[in-house]
Parts: sequence; C-alpha cells; structure tokens
Amino acid sequence: MNSIRHKIFLAISFFILLIFLGVVVYHYFSHFSWVDALYMTVITITTVGFGEVHPLTDMDKVFTVVLIFLSIGIYGYGVSIVSEFILNNRIFENIINKRMENKIKSFNNHIILAGYGRVGKTILNKLSSYDKQVVVIEKNMDELNENHIKSKNIVFLNEDATKDEVLLKAGIKRAKTMMISLGDDADNLFIVLTARQLNPSIRIISRATNMTIKKKLKLAGSNQVILPYKIGGEYMASLLVSPDLVEFMQQLSMEERNVKTNLEEISFEDCPVEFHNKSIAELHLRKRTGCTVIGFKKPNGEYVINPEPSTKIIKDSNIIVLGQVDQIKKLNELLNIKA
Repeated sequence: MNSIRHKIFLAISFFILLIFLGVVVYHYFSHFSWVDALYMTVITITTVGFGEVHPLTDMDKVFTVVLIFLSIGIYGYGVSIVSEFILNNRIFENIINKRMENKIKSFNNHIILAGYGRVGKTILNKLSSYDKQVVVIEKNMDELNENHIKSKNIVFLNEDATKDEVLLKAGIKRAKTMMISLGDDADNLFIVLTARQLNPSIRIISRATNMTIKKKLKLAGSNQVILPYKIGGEYMASLLVSPDLVEFMQQLSMEERNVKTNLEEISFEDCPVEFHNKSIAELHLRKRTGCTVIGFKKPNGEYVINPEPSTKIIKDSNIIVLGQVDQIKKLNELLNIKA
C-alpha cells in the first residue's frame, strides 16, 4: 500500500515538473509571456489541439514534440499505477464489503450461520421462508443460491468463521442465535467456544458427527447439538412405523408458508406485559385468534404436551400453538410480532 502511494506521489510530481519545464522553456527560450507559456504547455500536454498562440520556430517545434512524448509517458505511468491500485486493493470488492458491513450493522437479534454446505443451504432455505435476518459465513462460496443472493435479509461473508474478528464483523454481540454447520467437528468446537466467549447470552446450535463430539460441544457452550445422520435415520424408520403421522408433522413445518396449518413458538419475552404470569385460560388465545396451545416449555427445558389451562406463562417459558395461517397471523398481530 505504501509502495503504491509512493508511486502515485511520483506520478503527480512528474506531472507538476513537466508543467514547470514547459512554462520555463516557452517563456525564456520562445519568449512567450507567462500566461501564454502556461497556456501553450497545458494544451500541449493535454493534446487538445487548440493551436499555437504564436508561430513556432523549429527548435520550439522540437521541444513541443518532446513535451508531448513526455506527457504520454507520464499518463501511461499514471494509468498503470491506478490499475495496480484497483487490482491490489480490490477496490470494488471493498465497496461491496462495506455495503455488507453497513447492512449487518442494521441487523439486530439476527441469526449467524457458519457453513454454507448442504446442511447450511437447507437451514437457510427454512430461515429465508420465515424472513429471518441471517448473516452467512463461508470461506468457499462457489455455488450460491440465486434466491439467497437476492434476499434483502441475507448477507454473505466470504470469511473464516473460526476467526474472532469475522464473528465480530457478523455482529455476534447483537445476534440472537448462532448456527454452526461446518463439516469439521474441530472447527465447530472452536467456533462454539469463541462465540460463547464473545456473547455469553447467545443461543448456539451446532452440528456434530457423533455422540462423543456432541458431549464436547455441549460442554463448550452449545445449547443444542444436532446429529444430521441420526435424525435422517430416525426419520426413515418413522416413515416405516407411522408414515401418516410423519407426513402430517412434515406438513406443519413446510418450507413454504402456504400450507393450511402451522406451528408457532411464543416465548415469554415475545408476550406483552399483560400476558406475563397469566394462565393459558386467562389469555383466551383460542377465542381471540383461533390458535390452540398444544405445548408448554418450562424454564428448566422440560416440555409439557397439551398443558393444563391453569398453566401460567412465566419467565423463560415458551408456549407452542397450532393454527391456520390466518390464525397465526392474528396471533402475531396480537403479540406485535413480525411474521
């Protein structure tokens, strides 16, 4: 960078020196006034061709030719420096990165996804269908999904997620959730440790390849650890045992939100103040929105299926509701949650 700045300084210096040389020669040797000498020098080195202010002698013409060749050489030198500056500093890439950084700064309570492989793309498909703000970190972005690129809520960082500065650039201190889906367990473990250190309150969901790594990821600070191969095997077995039930549950979690029914998870923090410490019966959700409460998550993480109407919405608890799309929309409007 300093070398290029030095070259730029030299090019400007040569250009100023050339003007000085032309003015001095035209004034003292061709007997032009200072203004005419400056004018003659400028129209010569810029090759605009306005014509001479006075008839030129043979020596004047020779000097003018030399002045033109010198100016062309300096112009060429300047163009090469500018080209080198653009190529070495990736100026256009820097502009794009700056825009991405500004967009990330506008995100709050967003999701950071480390890894854009097969698992990562599947995760992003699901998140984008719910208009979630996502920052994707991936070193090798060879095949980007066109819909993901066009999405206003998705930002890609072509960086290494194991680096602290990259996670900070992704806004980890403002993020709500970190999802780690790299293919290397060691990298996943390192990112979990780093993310937990940078943001102690962030929710971390990580991918693992076996139970041993799952335990280590839990100890490192991951809230949840997913084993894709285990889930895939259980899903295939469930299709044999209870295919209709599996298909029904799949309909409730379709990627596109154009299905008739859907599940929604509402946390204590999402609820307005008047809902806090109230029982499910007192909320009158069925009457007000048409949604049915089918599950309750206790602060200790225990789930209750079909909770009693007397169950109270307390801190760190969640309720799970089932409803049609328009009913879920009414629920979100009631709770002032962006759908």
